[in-house]
Formats: sequence, C-alpha cells, structure tokens
Amino acid sequence: MQSRFIRLSLALLPPLILAACAQLPSAPAGSETATPPHQPSDAQPIARSKSPTSAPVIPNGPLQSLTTAAAPPVPTATVATLEAPKDLWDRVRRGFAMPDLDTDLVRHHEQWYASRPDYIQRMVDRGSKYLFHIVEEVERRGLPQELALLPFIESAFNPQAVSHAKAAGMWQFMPATGRDFDLKQNAFRDDRRDVLASTRAALDYLERLHRMFGDWHLALAAYNWGNGNVSRAIQRNRAAGLGTGYLDLRMPDETRNYVPKLQAVKNLIADPQRLSVRLPHVGNHPFFDTVTIDRDMDVALIAELAGVSVNDFHQLNPAHNKPVIMAAGTPTVLLPWDNAALFEERLRQHQGPTATWTAWRVPRNMTIAEAARQHQLTEAQLREINRIPPRMMLRAGSTVLVPRQGKLDADVPEHIADNGQILLLPEAAATRAQRVTVRAGDTLSAIARRHGVTVANLQAWNHLRPNQPIRVGQVLVVHSRTAANTAPARASAPARQTSSKTAASPGRQSPTRTAQASSKTPVTNR
Repeated sequence: MQSRFIRLSLALLPPLILAACAQLPSAPAGSETATPPHQPSDAQPIARSKSPTSAPVIPNGPLQSLTTAAAPPVPTATVATLEAPKDLWDRVRRGFAMPDLDTDLVRHHEQWYASRPDYIQRMVDRGSKYLFHIVEEVERRGLPQELALLPFIESAFNPQAVSHAKAAGMWQFMPATGRDFDLKQNAFRDDRRDVLASTRAALDYLERLHRMFGDWHLALAAYNWGNGNVSRAIQRNRAAGLGTGYLDLRMPDETRNYVPKLQAVKNLIADPQRLSVRLPHVGNHPFFDTVTIDRDMDVALIAELAGVSVNDFHQLNPAHNKPVIMAAGTPTVLLPWDNAALFEERLRQHQGPTATWTAWRVPRNMTIAEAARQHQLTEAQLREINRIPPRMMLRAGSTVLVPRQGKLDADVPEHIADNGQILLLPEAAATRAQRVTVRAGDTLSAIARRHGVTVANLQAWNHLRPNQPIRVGQVLVVHSRTAANTAPARASAPARQTSSKTAASPGRQSPTRTAQASSKTPVTNR
C-alpha cells in the first residue's frame, strides 16, 4: 500500500509543478534580465534580507534549463593553441623563461646590435644551419630558450672561431673543459667544433652550473668566467654583508657585459620592431639530417655522393680538418636535409673503395722527409695533409695520415681514431749529434747556454719531462745547430685557427671581445 502511494505521488508531481509555473506573473515589459554569472556587471548586488519573515523572492521571466543555468563560467585565461609557430623565432619567443635584466649595459648592447644590420644578417645566416637543432635540444631538456641564443654571444655562430685563450667552436670550449665533457681533440677531429657534440656538452655544462648556483644569470657568468671565480665572488660579498646576485658581484668587464649582451639579443628577437630591426627569416624545420657511415670515407667522396660542395660539408661537420672521416671515431655525419637521402641511395650503389687515406703510427723519431719517402709522398705533401709546421719532425708514437696501399689498406681502428695525436720535435739542422756528460753543478739551462741551444730542445732530444732533474754523469744528446730555437710541440696546430678578432668578434668590433681584450682575467671555464 505504501509503495503504491509513493508511485501515485510521483506521477501527479509534474502536472502540479507545471500548473504552478503557469500561474507565475510574466516579466514586465522593459525589465532587464539578470547578468549571467560569467559576465561582468557594474550593478551592485542586492543584499538578501536576513529576516525570517521576508516574503520569498520569485524569479521573473521564463524557466531556464538547469543545465544552462548551472553551466560553468567561460574561461578567460590563455588557452594553449594548436597553431604551429610561424617561424623559428616565434618558437624561441614562446620558450623565453629567464628573468629579464634591465640595465644601461643592456640598452647599450641593444643599440650596438641594432646599428649593425649587416652583422645581424651574417650571424643569422651562419646560425640558421644549426639553430633548429639547438632549439630542439633546449626544448627537449625543458631549459629556457635564451640558452639557444648563447652562440650569438660566444662566437657569432662561427664553429671555427678560436679565442685568444684557445677556446674553440661556436660554444667556445677550452681544451681541458672540452675533455671534461668528452669532446675528443686529436689528430683527426676536434669535437669542440662538432655541432651535435658541442651542443650536448654546452647544455650539460649549463645545467650543472644552474644546479650549482640556482640562478641562470650566475650560471651564465660562471660559463664565461668559471664557476670557481663566481663562487669566490659570492663568498666575498656574503662575508661583507653584500648581495650575491649577478649585478652585485665584482667581475671582469667581459663577464659584466656577458649577460647584458644575451639580454640585448633576447630583446632584439622578442620585439624587433621596437629596435627597428629586421630579423632574417629562419624556418621552423631542420636544416640537416644525420647519416651513418660504417667504413672510412674520403670527404671528397661524401660530398660528391651527397651532391654538396666540400665547403658546405665542412660547414656542417666543422670538427674535421682532414680529408678522411674515420667511421670508428665518427660513425655519423651531417648533410643538408634534402641531400641525406640522396647520399644514402648513391652510397648503396657505389662500387670501389671509399677511402684513399689511412692512419700510420710512426715507429721512431724521424724527419718528415724520411717518413714521406716511406709512403711515396713528397715532404711538402706529407706536411700539408697533416698540418705539420716547418722545421719540425715526427716523434715516435705519432699518428699521421698516409695513402692507403699494401698493408695499410684497412679502416682505422677505434683506439687510433679516438686518440691519435701528431707529436712533434724540433728538427735538428745538423746530421751529427754531440754527446755531453753532465758535470757537477750543471743544469739544463747551463748546458743549453754553453752549446747555444734552448732548454726545450734539450728536453725534446733527450725525452725529458718538464722539470725533470738531471744527474751527474748522465749523457745528453746535443745537436750542434738547431732550427731557429724552435721549442717542441706536443701536437700539430689545428687547421684554420683564426684569431678571435676575426672569427669571434662581431664585425671586428664586438663589445664583449673588446672588454675581453682589456680584462686581465682570462676565460677559464671553456
């Protein structure tokens, strides 16, 4: 009986509600409708009466659907868009995340760049080959996109740039720091110039510095000046009760200008119209592709199969200064995007040898002329192919390039491809050496003066380590005449090393390089 009453009540409820609604008064003509909750209104809200005897307020107007009335407000915050960046600059702007620096130095460098449109054009032309890859790597790691602009400051995106302190590549790594981040530097390649390897190492280093200092401006200062110098500057300020931010520290002029220069480039890209700058277009797509080689290949053959010039190949593979790529050390090379597939197809069809050069380990000290005769080369040819300067000879254990022939017709093994060095000695002008016995009170300096030679030559001829003492009765070899007092070198000078004034200075007048030249503190970290 009870359940039947409940069903009857539910059945009668809708008609009763409709009947009640039909008797509600309609809205008077000209009355304003209520403002939806998600729309702003200037009207003041009417306070509800707190009196329990107040008559209930009956809403005017037609009934609204409960779904519509309870709909959530339309969001007004910025919503992620599916629109792809118009170009690479747009993508870079979206990733800016560092706090801005607003100082007179920033404005100075803004004007410096804005007044040199030709220099901006040259920088972007070079950087456009590498920038997409760098932006991708920065984005993949979740880092601020300002870091992708750092090669503009370091080297003007010139991978062959070498500073006066011997920092090399577009990220400007010093030899020791490069080795710390596994950038190989040997007779056949210098990974400080390699596009992929140096970018990986630079971002690894910047991430480490940011973890160390917890501040991107300090991390950038440490990248330029060295983390030890920045740490000591912070400690000095802290001990003196001073601030420890980038702007608070005492630092060399180069480092003082470093972050403002990056900020100026950032501002130029963020709002070029404000500075009346025209940014050259850079497409939001890769410029190069990576291709694999599984055997040693001549650079000339790679360029021919890919349909590119040797010069263009070197622009994408600037770590290599020799005419052959050794697969054991460099299993991949970079080629323009449209040429990579062409290279792979032509390589599959290629018949015959892929390399005409190989590596040879020098068994003993010998002159360049003697080594050249063993491999049917002229002395000039061997010197040129291995970048051996005049008046120098090869030390035992050196690794040099020679033509493939006879027993030397195999690909270079990995341990030589990764570690081969050209070790040099001063070449003695005389063919007969003199043997000298060390007497009581003798020093290398005294012996060198007595025979008109240099200490460096004595050490080289007798395989003495720096600062190694000599003993009474020891027999030393002294050549009676040497070539121009040339000191021994451990390895040959890298090819095409240009001065920082030419390669790394903006239009030969970079404010950073000018400051660097005036500073007595060298760049220590890279």
